[in-house]
Amino acid sequence: MQEHVGIIVGGGPAPGINGVVSAATIEAVNSGKRVFGVSGGFRALLEGKKEALLPLTIQDVSRIHNKGGSILRTSRDGVELSDQDISLMVRNLEEMGIRYLITIGGDGTLFVAQWIEKVGRGRVSVVHTPKTIDNDIPLPGGISTFGFQTARHVGVALVTNIMEDARTMGRWYFITTMGRHTGHLALGIGQASGATITLIPEEFEGKSLSLKKVADILLGAIIKRLSMGRDHGVAIVAEGIIEGLDLEELGKCEMIERDDVTGKIRLSEIQLARVLKHMVKQALEELGIRMTIVSMNIGYELRAADPIPYDVEYARSLGYGAIKYLLKGGSGATITVYEGHIRAVPFVEMLDNAGRVRIRRVDITSELYEVARKYMIRLEREDFEGERLERLCTFLRMRPQEFKERFASVLS
Repeated sequence: MQEHVGIIVGGGPAPGINGVVSAATIEAVNSGKRVFGVSGGFRALLEGKKEALLPLTIQDVSRIHNKGGSILRTSRDGVELSDQDISLMVRNLEEMGIRYLITIGGDGTLFVAQWIEKVGRGRVSVVHTPKTIDNDIPLPGGISTFGFQTARHVGVALVTNIMEDARTMGRWYFITTMGRHTGHLALGIGQASGATITLIPEEFEGKSLSLKKVADILLGAIIKRLSMGRDHGVAIVAEGIIEGLDLEELGKCEMIERDDVTGKIRLSEIQLARVLKHMVKQALEELGIRMTIVSMNIGYELRAADPIPYDVEYARSLGYGAIKYLLKGGSGATITVYEGHIRAVPFVEMLDNAGRVRIRRVDITSELYEVARKYMIRLEREDFEGERLERLCTFLRMRPQEFKERFASVLS
């Protein structure tokens, strides 16, 4: 029986994909195995498209490790899969001669990978390499998923330029960043660039959240800056905040689209920053303040960037580690790097009680988040008393009680 290596990519792009493909291919070929990339994701595998199998050689991959994008492309295959579908995928893998499968992707790809491994145990060995700029896969030791560091690096460069424009023009920017469930990317960009304020979904978990509350937090940040004599700033807003909003309320302000394949809301298509801009501008005008606010989205610019050295090295380690683990008889694990060693984390350690991949969220009780919060300019509890309250009331020509009532939602 032929025992080839297959590599499949799922989900959105992330810097470093080609590094995993390159390292895995080189190590597999040097170990006497043939390697095939599966172009078209799990859908092509389900349909048994043998033309989707792309033979990979060392010559094909030896100089792609520092390039963005994916030579195998990638696809979102969020269709409702069944046990029968997975069994068919396993059978197709066997017919293709693929004994070892490396999956590259985020939590959705990881979920399908562990499913294939469970159904095909003993026939197909599977390992996963964690790719997502959202950084929301629960890897040990807090290490990031590959692609995150590059996405943050590129995002910081963009926001740094925007901050200078804000200062030069005397205006505010509201910038939405990618991050479906979590605020890792938004917070990473905001903290490293020195953005005025960063809002992430974790700070609203378990709380009632409305568009007005989010708008009031941004409004408060602008007023606080103005009271300090500064007429400019940049606010970073994680798109994952949308998941906590009332979609009916949001739908009155913005058209909501769903992905044709997965059925999930296309968060990156919702112009949250634009919606908030209009709400905050109206609130400012009601207070007699004129302010230019520009809304932007950052996300697609980050996903296919050339990886920075960190992700080049990291991805190569993952690809190498994936092959070494598989050829030693391993299966059913995610490959990561922990305390200077390549480590295989069993799939079961990454699943919740319902069998879904656990989401790693920003710990807002940690000192690291405390540091990020300390360097933001936004209304805090201390601003509702004493000299701070007096300064804000003087600027707005409001009575203290009136100010407290107007911005009560900020603290709720």
